[in-house]
Amino acid sequence: MDWRRPFRLGSRGHDVARQVRDAGVVVRRRLAKLRSSDPGPSHHRTVLHQRASDYAKAVAAGVGPRAQHALHWSRSRARDLTRHAQISAELALRRWETKPARFRQRVTLGTGLALVVGIAGLTVWLWPRPAPPPEPHYTLVSLQALPGWPSDTVLEARPALDRSCAKLAKLSPDRSMAIQGHAALRAVTGTVANWQAVCARLDQVPADDPQAFRGFLLRAFAVYAVTSSDADAHGLFTGYFEAHIDAARTRGGRYTIPVYGPPKDLVMESGQGQRRVNGVLEPYTDRAAIEDGALEGKAPVLFWAADAVDLHILHIQGSGRVTLPDGRQTRIGYAANNGQPFVGIGRLVRERGLADGASMPAIRTWLRTHPEDGRALMRENPRYIFFREIAGTGPVGAFGVTLTPLRSLAVDPQFLPLGSLVWLDTTGPDGVPIQRLMAAQDVGSAIKGINRGDVFWGGGEAAFDKAGRMASPGQTYLLVPRPERPVDPLMM
Repeated sequence: MDWRRPFRLGSRGHDVARQVRDAGVVVRRRLAKLRSSDPGPSHHRTVLHQRASDYAKAVAAGVGPRAQHALHWSRSRARDLTRHAQISAELALRRWETKPARFRQRVTLGTGLALVVGIAGLTVWLWPRPAPPPEPHYTLVSLQALPGWPSDTVLEARPALDRSCAKLAKLSPDRSMAIQGHAALRAVTGTVANWQAVCARLDQVPADDPQAFRGFLLRAFAVYAVTSSDADAHGLFTGYFEAHIDAARTRGGRYTIPVYGPPKDLVMESGQGQRRVNGVLEPYTDRAAIEDGALEGKAPVLFWAADAVDLHILHIQGSGRVTLPDGRQTRIGYAANNGQPFVGIGRLVRERGLADGASMPAIRTWLRTHPEDGRALMRENPRYIFFREIAGTGPVGAFGVTLTPLRSLAVDPQFLPLGSLVWLDTTGPDGVPIQRLMAAQDVGSAIKGINRGDVFWGGGEAAFDKAGRMASPGQTYLLVPRPERPVDPLMM
């Protein structure tokens, strides 16, 4: 029998593992007695034979007929496991008997430790494995049947699509659109060349003609409903916005909090910031250490911020506007991270009941009215973002294009490819339906999973309020390029 071969527990697997642990307790107790009451060489063989037999029976009790039923094992496999336990005990006996008397106490202790480790290993081996993650499914549907298709002003998504096309034109035609995607996604998406062909046809569509653009969408794209193998999954769609901070380029007065660019020794590996220590890559310094001055002299300071809460919100959003003391504005965007896990302070506030609701406006109010506790709470998020100053008329998403309010969507690239078009069906923070054409142009640390997305609301206090309160179930539909075909104008 191959003892390395994994298997799955049945419905009573936990009971079996518990019985095996109990057997280990019996072994430890008997070995302790053996050490404390050594009867002398003439009795060792009989005593250890009996106790080895007890050990074998104890282990066998954990994997006997009841275990067979719980694990759906065959009779032969159960006998094999029992025999394995017996052989282990007999081997321990022989090892003990061949040692001189002065070493037997030491051998007994070592054998006991080995048996306990063996029991622990068997317990781990028997323990149930985590359930596999849900699988995505892509089902072909009619574009005209999409919820909200007749009412959405799809032409408003044209600027976002134009920006995606400009970026796609610079990519290799042979590159897969789902280069980071799940196998099921790769099965329905094509290459960048397919999108480049669609974008070339888009150039022939008048930019101010809503009917022409609607007809183009019907001709150019097939639509797939994105669903999960988990029947209880309903998706989650939140909102984000362009954050804002007051900051100066030099330290002084109320401007005392550094806004760092990437450190000199930062190594970006698979999108996660690391550093090399003794030749080994490990996650970079965490937020608490950085805020305590760990990066002084090691990373460029782009700006000095005035408010720690606003800066933390900027870290969560990933990009934002900077208002300088003279009133001029500039923008900064995500450059890198420290490779530490992201811990959402909204979840911590909700779990601990600290604020009236877990919306971003409520969290900001609580952080400002509880400065010491708020600082400690923010430091529980070890992830730290490094920024770069950017030009342009708006924040830039992970796809490298300027985001469009209410038309740009942050997605999980494993299930929706960056640069693609997505139809979104969800509701806003006030219960108003959001059923519209979106462009997948950004990602997020918390945006992971099937039908998980983040709607970009733009900048300003109104966007902050809407984005901060949005958390709704919903559904996405992926638009995939197809060869050009005629379309009936009556269907538009």
